Order: sequence, then C-alpha cells, then structure tokens
Amino acid sequence: MKAIVSIIMGSTSDLKVMEKAAAFFDEMEIPFEINALSAHRTPSQVEVFAKNAEINGIKVIIAGAGMAAHLPGVIASMTTVPVIGVPINASLDGMDALLAIVQMPPGIPVATVGINGALNAGILAAQMIATGDAEIMEKVRKHKDALKQKIVKANEDLKAVEYKFKVN
Repeated sequence: MKAIVSIIMGSTSDLKVMEKAAAFFDEMEIPFEINALSAHRTPSQVEVFAKNAEINGIKVIIAGAGMAAHLPGVIASMTTVPVIGVPINASLDGMDALLAIVQMPPGIPVATVGINGALNAGILAAQMIATGDAEIMEKVRKHKDALKQKIVKANEDLKAVEYKFKVN
C-alpha cells in the first residue's frame, strides 16, 4: 500500500486537529502518510518533501499550521500537487493562521478550510481524488448520504420535543 494523500503539520502539537483527517482516510480506506515538517525549523526537509510529492505518488497534500502558518504556502510553491491548508487555532483564535494561508499570491493557490477544519480538508481531498476514482467517489457519496440521514433523524427527534407554544 502506497500513500496517495500526505498530511503534514508544523509540529505534533497540531495532531489533535489533524487526526480528524487521518481518521476520515481510515474510514474511507484511502492510504495516507502523516508527518511533522516545519516551514521555519526544517525548511530543507519541507523542500525535499514538496519537490518529491508527485514522484512519490501523492495526489493531495493537507498541510496544517498555526500562527505564521507558512507551511501550506511554502509547500504549494514547490509542487503542482494540490495543497489544502488547515489553519490551526494556536493564537489569535486562529485568525492569524487563516489569513496567512488564504492570502496566497497569484500563481500559488492553497485551498483553505476553516480554522481547525481538518475533517473538511480530508473530505475535500477525497473528493479531489474521487474525480479519477469511481470507488472513492462512491465512498464519499455514501459518507455524504450518512450526513444527510443524521439531519433527517435529528429533525424527526425534534418532533418529540414539547413546548407549550410549539406548533410542529
């Protein structure tokens, strides 16, 4: 089994956020790798990773970072593999990371999810891969159908909640 998605985080303190993407890939049976690389502390390792991602069979990279949050953009600047940035709430309620990731210069796009949104990053990565993989497309479709069913059930459960002036 060879990874087709790479989850990268600035440090292992980000794992509590990024593990949501890892758990989703496990559920979808999508092979992935997970590593800590820092744009500021290990820039040469980031460069080696980014420049070899495509050759190594990686189809999507999810990069999580907090504070200055340069990791997703630095990776995106060195590869044509799509990069999804996950801003991590490490300071300033994560707004610093969000703005650092989403405000990329022309020519260096980074798809960006919400603060601590690693699960959405995982789903987006699966959807990207699914454009060329019918089996993964079906798994994503089933996952989204299950989400819909949760809301349908929740709405049914709400019918049993009683209030004096509730009319439904």
